[in-house]
Parts: sequence; C-alpha cells; structure tokens
Amino acid sequence: MNRALTSSMQAAVDAGEVKPAFFYEGEFEGGTLRLWTGESSITMSGEVWVGAGQLLGVSAIGESLDVRADGLQLTLSGMPSSLIGLMLASTRYGKPGKLYLACMTNSSTVITDPYLTFSGKLDQPEINESGETCMISVRYENSLVDLQRVRVRHYTHEDQIFEHPNDRGFEFVATLQDKQITWGR
Repeated sequence: MNRALTSSMQAAVDAGEVKPAFFYEGEFEGGTLRLWTGESSITMSGEVWVGAGQLLGVSAIGESLDVRADGLQLTLSGMPSSLIGLMLASTRYGKPGKLYLACMTNSSTVITDPYLTFSGKLDQPEINESGETCMISVRYENSLVDLQRVRVRHYTHEDQIFEHPNDRGFEFVATLQDKQITWGR
C-alpha cells in the first residue's frame, strides 16, 4: 500500500539512516498530553514532547482492506500510584488522540512531517495498580466505530431544535396528528 511520506522522510528511509520513534498526542480535561518513545524532551512541530522511553507501549495497529474500526491501545507503565486519581479525573470519553510515526536522524533530530499512523477517540482508561507503581492503558477507537452506533432520532420539534436551534420545521407536527383535512369540495 502506498504511503504519503514527505520527500525528506522518504529520502531518509531510502538512505537507511533513520531510527523510528512514536509520538503520542492526546487531549485530556486539563490540556493536551504529548509523549514520545525517546528519553528526553524534544521539540517537534513547535510543541514540546516529553520523553517516556520504554515506559510508553503501543499496541499493534491493525489495517485491513475491509471497512473495519480497528482501535489502538497505549500503555504507560511504571507510573507513580499518585497519578491514578489524576488520570481518572482528567479522561473524558470521545476526546481525540493521535499517534505519529517519525524518523529520527543519527543526531536525534526529527525529520520533518512525521506520518500520522492513527487518529481516534478516547474510549476508556484501564488502570492496573501494584504497590508503588501502576500501569495505565488508554484505548482509542477509530472514527469508523461511529458507523456501528445506532442513531436515535425522533421527528419532533424538540429533537430538531437540539441540532438546529432556529429551525421551526417540526413545530406543528404534533397538532397535525389529529387534524381532519377535507380534500375536494
């Protein structure tokens, strides 16, 4: 399958002088969290990304020719137990998250325009605590999962103004239910 890599990234891959790295960006109640699989903080695309090293785990990223909603799971291990309350308080269902695959030069510089590997919505966190440290897993759903959700719509005035506050198209539908209409003479 053809990937849309930038020319500089493609040249670096072809030269074989790159080190892959994952960059995670997730929105939480308190702001945006940016982590990467390196050891120290780094600036990429004008943002500071905190190095999580081997503590950041990424599940396999599924891909298929079928129309299927494959998800992604990110894991932070070795975190202090004090982060459990913060994690539970700041995660919100449906917040966006992205995972980028970047190529690093031998001098630990990010080659421009990393590849967006996954983009989805936050499902739910899972926390496994063991003594002083814990493992926090965050699952993201692909946007295609919305195709599987049931759409419940009512053709009422209240339902219509929920989506379109100034639309009065259904305002008189309830009064039409028992209305007698005489056709002709």
